[in-house]
Amino acid sequence: MSVITEKTDLSLKYISHFNEAKELLFADSPDVLNQHRKMAFQDFVMQGIPTRKNENYKYTNLQPKFLPDFKFLHKNEETDASLAEIFSCNVPQLNTHLTLLFNGWFYQKNTKSGKLPEGAILESLEKVAKNNPGILQKYYAKIAETGADPLVAFNTAMAKDGYFLYIPKNVIVEDPIQIINMLKSDKDTFSTQRNLVIIEQGASAKLIICDHTLDLNQYVNNSVTEIFIAENANFDYYTVQNQHNSTTSINSVFVQQEKNSNITTHTVSLHGGLIRNNLKILINGGNAEANMYGMAFLDKNQHIDNFTQVIHAKPHCRSNQIYKYVLDDKSTGAFSGKIHVVRDAQKTNAFQRNNNLLLTDTATMQTKPQLVIDADDVKCSHGATVGQMDEQAMFYLRTRGVDEEKARMIMMNAFAHEVVQQIKVETLRERIDELIEKRLRGEVARCHDCSYNCDC
Repeated sequence: MSVITEKTDLSLKYISHFNEAKELLFADSPDVLNQHRKMAFQDFVMQGIPTRKNENYKYTNLQPKFLPDFKFLHKNEETDASLAEIFSCNVPQLNTHLTLLFNGWFYQKNTKSGKLPEGAILESLEKVAKNNPGILQKYYAKIAETGADPLVAFNTAMAKDGYFLYIPKNVIVEDPIQIINMLKSDKDTFSTQRNLVIIEQGASAKLIICDHTLDLNQYVNNSVTEIFIAENANFDYYTVQNQHNSTTSINSVFVQQEKNSNITTHTVSLHGGLIRNNLKILINGGNAEANMYGMAFLDKNQHIDNFTQVIHAKPHCRSNQIYKYVLDDKSTGAFSGKIHVVRDAQKTNAFQRNNNLLLTDTATMQTKPQLVIDADDVKCSHGATVGQMDEQAMFYLRTRGVDEEKARMIMMNAFAHEVVQQIKVETLRERIDELIEKRLRGEVARCHDCSYNCDC
């Protein structure tokens, strides 16, 4: 086995793997996926695995995470074991349409998925690409820019499967859709996942993604999701990240929304060794609204980087971003948020804020809010704070008989509450509150009745 050092050009390693696996990648894949592979691969070759010299990745060092000799999953490895016995995750009183993803592949042996309204589809991306390529031809790889991010390019070159969600015109899905995204393998594994969401005119849905690891192997999970929200449609997109500290998770989400549409994204990062969340929203129709919320909890040597971009391309639109971090031990965090108001996007109202709480002198946070305004009739603001626990508030609580540990918990919960209260699904909001409290106490913040087959 060859030894890869940090000084080696890692890009050559992954370029070589693509060339070796090319025949397998193209063999059983539908044309709608294959037709993008070559161009995406060329974009990856031009850019390579990002280093800190890449401005968009200057606060996140991915190089060490790509060093291991990973197992790649170019075929679906169906397991004979019942995943219901390996893993269970249910939030009390939360009725969902439940689906599983296993190492980036849609798990066909679902047992708990509820019946969606007529015309709605929740299915394997690969299966839809084979059976109904027309709908993918219109949307697939249209907003996930391979020339702007090498990891998006590598995903497009390598992707075989993921989930496909389609909500037809004027259909309202009352119960949330829940996807359990699991990583489990006998070796260190590189997982590639590609997802596509289409919310048609006047439709409405809520999607909850729960990320988990089920053993202690090292993982890199490179996921790309494209979301299209048509006129007068509404979509809520929740992500709960709860993976062990040997996991590197790269999540790139691209959204395009049309007039009078609304999207709310909410990312809660509870655990993970290195997490990079990319979120780009193109507001492409008048009177549309985008709300983006994030909450991250870090300790030990964990690193979480949220990178957001909102492009206001049409007038009379609104966007709102609030991201908060709590950092302990020697953890590191990063936030980079950019709002771009184009020339004709008058009457735009855009707001962005990043607040960070450092619990130790060894935790560090990098924050970079940005505004680019090419229109003259707008209301835009951004701001960031990095600080430690409010000593006056702590003193106030202590003088009222609250011990120091409980006072710290009250302060941290209050800090997180502003973001958590934005979760619209009441039972999920209550459960996230409980998980956050466990996380702040230093416990493993597992979901209700959630069983692991390992001690992670």
